[in-house]
Amino acid sequence: MTMKFSYEVSRYKLIYVFGIPDDAHKGLLKIGEATISTDLPAKKLFPNCKELNAAADERIKSYTNTAGIAYKLLHTELAIDDGNFSFGDRDVHRLLKRSGIKKFSPPGTTAREWFRLPVKIAIRAIKAVKQGKKFLTGLQAKNFVEEFIPRPEQDDAINKTVKYFQRGKEFLWNAKMRFGKTICALEVVRQMKFSKTIIVTHRPVVKAGWFEDFDKIFHGTDYVCRHKDNTITGGEENFIYFASMQDLRGSKKVGGKYDKNDEIFSTQWDCVIVDEAHEGTQTALGDSVIKKLVKKKTKFLALSGTPFNLLEKFSADSVYTWDYVNEQRAKKFWDAEHFGEHNPYAELPQMNIYTYDLGKLLGKKFSGDDDIIFSFSEFFRTNDAGNFVHESDIKSFLDLLVKQDDNNYPFSRPEFCDMFRHTLWIVPGVKAGQALSKLLKDHRVFCNFEVANVAGDGDEDIPYKDALELVKKTIAENDYTITISCGKLTAGVTVPQWTAVLYLAGSYFTSATNYLQTIFRVQTPCDFGDKVKANCYVFDFAPDRALKMVTEFVKISARAGKVDDADITRLDALLKFCPVIAVEGSEMKQLNANKLLERIKDAQAERIVQNGFADNNLYSDRLLDLTAVDWQILNGAKKVVGTSKDPTKKIVINEQGLTDDEQTDGTKKKSARTPEQKEAARRAADRRNAIAILRQVSIRMPLLIYGADVPLNEKITAKRFAEIVDDDSWVEFMPAGFTRKMFTDLIPYYDPINFVNAAKKVRERAKAADKLKPTERVKKIAELFATFKNPDKETVLT
Repeated sequence: MTMKFSYEVSRYKLIYVFGIPDDAHKGLLKIGEATISTDLPAKKLFPNCKELNAAADERIKSYTNTAGIAYKLLHTELAIDDGNFSFGDRDVHRLLKRSGIKKFSPPGTTAREWFRLPVKIAIRAIKAVKQGKKFLTGLQAKNFVEEFIPRPEQDDAINKTVKYFQRGKEFLWNAKMRFGKTICALEVVRQMKFSKTIIVTHRPVVKAGWFEDFDKIFHGTDYVCRHKDNTITGGEENFIYFASMQDLRGSKKVGGKYDKNDEIFSTQWDCVIVDEAHEGTQTALGDSVIKKLVKKKTKFLALSGTPFNLLEKFSADSVYTWDYVNEQRAKKFWDAEHFGEHNPYAELPQMNIYTYDLGKLLGKKFSGDDDIIFSFSEFFRTNDAGNFVHESDIKSFLDLLVKQDDNNYPFSRPEFCDMFRHTLWIVPGVKAGQALSKLLKDHRVFCNFEVANVAGDGDEDIPYKDALELVKKTIAENDYTITISCGKLTAGVTVPQWTAVLYLAGSYFTSATNYLQTIFRVQTPCDFGDKVKANCYVFDFAPDRALKMVTEFVKISARAGKVDDADITRLDALLKFCPVIAVEGSEMKQLNANKLLERIKDAQAERIVQNGFADNNLYSDRLLDLTAVDWQILNGAKKVVGTSKDPTKKIVINEQGLTDDEQTDGTKKKSARTPEQKEAARRAADRRNAIAILRQVSIRMPLLIYGADVPLNEKITAKRFAEIVDDDSWVEFMPAGFTRKMFTDLIPYYDPINFVNAAKKVRERAKAADKLKPTERVKKIAELFATFKNPDKETVLT
């Protein structure tokens, strides 16, 4: 559907107070929060104004109407403190608890967040929070300790893990960023009463969060916290040790170069927790570290937001999953299911993905080794002087981002620039980052944005030691910033002020792990001062890749015959909470599941044509489960046609079916594989070997399809292809000795939808060229012929 364009990054937050006039709630008040979407400035939204009251009524009715409850709204005001920062209902609740005023549950309900107090005290409490006070004057509670109250899904993860550890050894949390994996993992340690626990992290910047959570869980217990500067042995019986994976991998005991960490590897650990477990643990050194740490009786807890390369190592009952859809669904239905309680998901922004076809926008095709359709590596290629080879095109692209027309590009209006004050731009490499930084600083609009380039060593005039600190400092000192990265700060860290990521790197084969880790950086909650983040955005200029990443996110195979009703339902659920908007000219179209899958098929067909039918998307999933009979057919064809290498293969696909184009530690070594991984590798090898045979036939098809005397509106299936080619053409262009009967036997190995779509595209291009002027027609036909491949008849194509 075509939709009206709009961005909304932030909203005001407000606090409301209401009561319910019945016996169960007599003397009780609920203090809650809501957000309001308005163009009015804060100074015009005074307490109890009609705008605030309307927003509060809308929120309260969302969870009282279904129960048929009448309520009385008693007070509303903006939730902005004297320092011009937003606060929430939890802040008011904490102040009341610190003041000795406890929560109350009305009789016959499970609601936990009502307070017995008069309205004037509630208003005083709100005012006290605004003034930065911790408690009401004269009402300070003694020995107040902030307790950790897990959300329902956190409680579920903790309970299932503790229960599993009673009988099992290894557990995986497949949980997205902001789940609270660290504090929940520590709660597992506390409940299991582990004496010796080691937490292995991949990034030093992550460790600070672990220390903060340690204090919340183990306050007042006999547990102590240790790290590299401390020894492991000591007088305390219960302790948690923090270690760096990079440091451990360098140890001689696991194949490293340095004589260190012997005490860590010799300790009998009760529990080993690995944060961001998808990184580094799958290399030989990383795997060796884990094996040395995990002894016979050790429990192992792996934490990851994108564990695509780990899932096969865990049984179904040893994995807890909490993804973006779970989170946003919980956010939407919390009020209906938890009447009157604080919504813990309210601060989590909604993701929105906008796709643009950069090649079409610029009217040029930038092909390269990594992607035949559009290559960011080629587009951002630099020369020996460090300047862009296609500098004029990149300048045009920057101008496009700020162009004021009906397309509404992200920086095309002042109000949009205010929404996207701080953004992350992903580029292909270090040199591209340096060259882009220079162009941004000289641009008529982007010169107003301070650039923090953390690609490699960054800009020569702005050296830095810590990427995160540079970005934080740049944001703190400037109203508008752009962070340029080619990998740094795309996992394990948060920059709350980022509201959008511009994805200008990678290809159709980009790793799903890296892509998802990167885009979810911008979903971090943020207080912008008088407003809070409500939405965040991804601007992806490779639409085919963006759609493919969305389907991989929900583990859908987009191949023919493999998308069932359950898959469509899951994809529709994701698109409901993470809209994907295709921007085409001045139109914006929100995609549903079927439309998205159709576009993926169309993109695959386009790749097939551009690659001259030498493309793996042409084949069906039958190749993943080949039988002895299949190999008899394929080997029979092989004796006649031989085999050929894949001319389009530029990247490696791992056994899980996802690319792994960014090894964390740079090593090429592989760890020992499980039986499941070995089987997956065997099937993948079978598929490659089969395609090497089929490709010898496939690359001869486009020319024969081009010459077919068939009406354009009629489909050419693989079966019909063998019927419509005349005998002379078959003998002329097919391999010598390759018969129609042989081809008929190979038909099941072709994807029926992609075959028909690709054949249609070849004929549509030829037909479209017929309508052009002679010189233009020759040019278009030449472009089409340039995609044809026929190793035996090169002169025919000249």
